[in-house]
Amino acid sequence: MIPWVLIDKAPVPGGGELRLMQRGTEFSIMLGANELMNSRLSGSEEALAKLSCDKIGARPKPHILIGGLGMGFTLRAALAEVGAGAQITVAELVPGVVAWAQGAMTPVFGDSLHDPRVTLHVGDVGQLMRARKSAYDAILLDVDNGPEGLTRESNDALYALPGLVAARNALRPGGVLSVWSSGPDARFTQRLRKAGFAVEEVSVRANAKRGGARHVIWVATRP
Repeated sequence: MIPWVLIDKAPVPGGGELRLMQRGTEFSIMLGANELMNSRLSGSEEALAKLSCDKIGARPKPHILIGGLGMGFTLRAALAEVGAGAQITVAELVPGVVAWAQGAMTPVFGDSLHDPRVTLHVGDVGQLMRARKSAYDAILLDVDNGPEGLTRESNDALYALPGLVAARNALRPGGVLSVWSSGPDARFTQRLRKAGFAVEEVSVRANAKRGGARHVIWVATRP
């Protein structure tokens, strides 16, 4: 069997360290003993984009905000769903992840970061949400393992009630906040409703129709 090789390390602002591993053509991003993402498992991240785009419908020039670049699965799926007039802003907090996307993981990303519809923002997605009112048609959050922060404790601010209210305010009427999680969280569903969203909770497979672990996506619509 081909062994895993450490390609690079990247500090997480506020503490912690991510590691980029490679085995043949397969990539993995690790935090300690936890695998955050793997280039062979993209189904649930792709579903995050498709569910969101289906919900907002055929808006002529939608503006989508994606929190978390990861391995670009959500970005590429969103690009496939929207037209030439769309804008997609991707916020990634860890500069090292951006460097990996533009370097070692170029075979995974292809030309997606060079698409004219894409703007890459190195910084906190929460700051973008708080800075703009009624700016986005969809906000897609995949910045951690879900509402219970694993990578960075301050990610909890995105999933607490004030963060969800900020997300609602950043959406246009009828806009959608979609949140990826490794598992269910009934309290988070309640917080979304308390923040003023109509909520659907969707179970998806990590590797789409081929199976894998079950993940959860909340699709929360601003009335």
